[in-house]
Order: sequence, then structure tokens, then C-alpha cells
Amino acid sequence: MIKFFKSVAKEMKLVTWPTFKQNRRDTSVVIVSSILFAAYLGLLDWAFSSLTQIVM
Repeated sequence: MIKFFKSVAKEMKLVTWPTFKQNRRDTSVVIVSSILFAAYLGLLDWAFSSLTQIVM
């Protein structure tokens, strides 16, 4: 078990972590994409709901 944790620690030192700037940019992309996708789904929901009301 100790060998495993030593191996994990060794691998973690080899990881290239993103900079603060990269992390902030990527987070912004995810947030904006999520908002746009939610707006798109909301628009589709509204359109199908309106269409259903017209048909019925």
C-alpha cells in the first residue's frame, strides 16, 4: 500500500497543472457555454409549448 502512495506522489509531480489564467479562461468558457445551452433549451421548450397550445 505504501508503494502505491509513493507511486501516486511521483506521478502527481509529473502532472502539468494549468495556470491561473488558463483555469479562469476555461471556467469562463464552460459557464458561457452552459448559459447559451440553457437559453437554447429554454427557447425550444417555449416553442414546443406554444405549438402544443395552438394545436390543442
